[in-house]
Amino acid sequence: MASNPEGVFPTYEEKDNRTAKLIRKTKESPFVPIGMAGFTAVVAYGLYKLKSRGNTKMSVHLIHMRVAAQGFVVGAMTCGVLYSMFREYVAKPKELEK
Repeated sequence: MASNPEGVFPTYEEKDNRTAKLIRKTKESPFVPIGMAGFTAVVAYGLYKLKSRGNTKMSVHLIHMRVAAQGFVVGAMTCGVLYSMFREYVAKPKELEK
């Protein structure tokens, strides 16, 4: 079995490292990292407030945190879809007129 000098997958080329890929993807859809950061913030806040939840049951506290985190992510996704629709249908036709 001869080894391939190009590697196991010769069609795969790693042009970008992970940081460059993340920056490129962030420029393409900026609301994805915003949603991820919001989700992380809500989870961190929920964990921080876990001790001082008072008489609230654990399950109710966790349900509230889950709903808040999902709401933030769905809101960020909605804003991202609206932003991409604006770029595609409003901003591009104006560029084509020039």
